[in-house]
Amino acid sequence: MADTKAGTLERCHDPYLRCAFYGAAQTALGVKGCCVIAHSPQGCYGLVNAAFGWQDADYTETTIMSTKLCEDEIVHGGEDVLNRTILQAQEMKPPVLFVISACGPEIVGDDITSVCEDVRPQVNFEIVPIRAPGFKGDQNDGIDIALEALLKKLVPMEQPKAQGGIYLIAPHANSNPTWMGDLNWVKGILEQLGIKKVISLTHNTSLSDFQNVASADGCIVLSHDAGQKAADFLCSKYGIKQFCRNLPLPIGFTNTRRWLLELGDKLGAKPIAQKLADDGEKMVVEQCRRKGLEQFFMHRAPAAIVADATVGIPLLHFIAEDLEMVPKLVCLRSCLPEAKGILERELKELNFNPKVIHKADVYQSKMSLAETRPEIVFGSNIERHAVEDLDIPFVFRIANPISRFRTIDREYFGYTGMLNLIETIHNDWFDRYRSKERRYKARW
Repeated sequence: MADTKAGTLERCHDPYLRCAFYGAAQTALGVKGCCVIAHSPQGCYGLVNAAFGWQDADYTETTIMSTKLCEDEIVHGGEDVLNRTILQAQEMKPPVLFVISACGPEIVGDDITSVCEDVRPQVNFEIVPIRAPGFKGDQNDGIDIALEALLKKLVPMEQPKAQGGIYLIAPHANSNPTWMGDLNWVKGILEQLGIKKVISLTHNTSLSDFQNVASADGCIVLSHDAGQKAADFLCSKYGIKQFCRNLPLPIGFTNTRRWLLELGDKLGAKPIAQKLADDGEKMVVEQCRRKGLEQFFMHRAPAAIVADATVGIPLLHFIAEDLEMVPKLVCLRSCLPEAKGILERELKELNFNPKVIHKADVYQSKMSLAETRPEIVFGSNIERHAVEDLDIPFVFRIANPISRFRTIDREYFGYTGMLNLIETIHNDWFDRYRSKERRYKARW
């Protein structure tokens, strides 16, 4: 339970986010064909398996291993086990090996950096140590830790001859369960704006992609939860410009249009961006008209957003302007200064003053939902169960975790993304009226 005594902060024991170790594994596994060694007990190794799935990694190319530390290694250190495991990884012939340390070995003082340096002459691949034990923060902190390690270790000091390209940072720090759809949408837009080379850091990223980072034309952070530190590093180290820095991500009419126009202006392709916005908005309006968008239950309905900042912040314009709801509560899973600034500007522009909780945990969200009693919640499967005793009619599940099988990568960004969100809203709305009891006997 949370500590609610006067003068003390509420202490989180039921977080939405996993630990830094998990976030670091997510990021490392975005490098194509790599090998990841979890220097950890076997339980933490399970987090690496989960990260493997989140990155949609190819099991025929990417390998994960573990030192599987037991009591003896946790007490006395496991550097010898790590040394042997790295040498065993030679059989996999990976282009690069990432060693990620968990809480136990970090507490007892295992020096994974020294082990990697000692064993490096004995292998024919690069080794990148990533010190990201769970106690260093949540998974977003782990993403930032891993990105820093990758950029410092894999980007060459000398300037490469190759020029150009846009790097998309931290696309996986997104609660859309099929965030790859958002990444692909951004890549498609950049191609239409004349950018021929678009690389993600990290998803399906090859080792050679790091060779030309220093000569990039610019970068875009595709998350409000992680990746900003990497963009700041690229700017200070190599002078790489960041595009769309202070804008909400492109969800809904307003955010998508200004995101496109900002990008078009910076890339010298504003007429193309203008046409993309005009055509996209026309497509959404026509599609909703043909399909019979039912909006009566949304009009002036008090609503709550419980999600990460990446999806949660840009949802404000979408639900307030496009769907005509009234935001009463915003619970975000993170608390980055940049995201707080964007959220404040969005609320001021919309002239709404909802209750806002940064770095929310499940307990805080449920108590806030009980206090504000919205009619509609944009959240996850967690909120669907949390509100069962609160008599809140609708929970639209748009954020991870979602108890649905998602075979197709469906974006939230852009105009097709709007239709994907609207479809989810209507499916969950109709689902409320589905009978919970079987009133007939099937004949088969």
